[in-house]
Amino acid sequence: MAALRHDDDPEPAHRFPAGPPYVPVRPGPSGCTARLFRTPLGGRTAVGFRSARRPAATLGPGQARIRLAEPALRAPVGSATPAPAPVPALRAV
Repeated sequence: MAALRHDDDPEPAHRFPAGPPYVPVRPGPSGCTARLFRTPLGGRTAVGFRSARRPAATLGPGQARIRLAEPALRAPVGSATPAPAPVPALRAV
């Protein structure tokens, strides 16, 4: 049996996350809104990162993000959730 690489592992090694994930956001008419992405089947989904640096590394250096509790991230699109203040984008050093 072939050993699974960590990124192939269907179950993360750490079952309990270290705080709320960082969610990429974009400006909207009433503040910031979570960026939605398309799944391989064409559905819309939000994405959360466990590291503050990952949104910028994945989506570009100017990507704004907020920390958002997982229940709010998993809530259906369009449901009312409180909007936290955005986390400033990281600068490349």
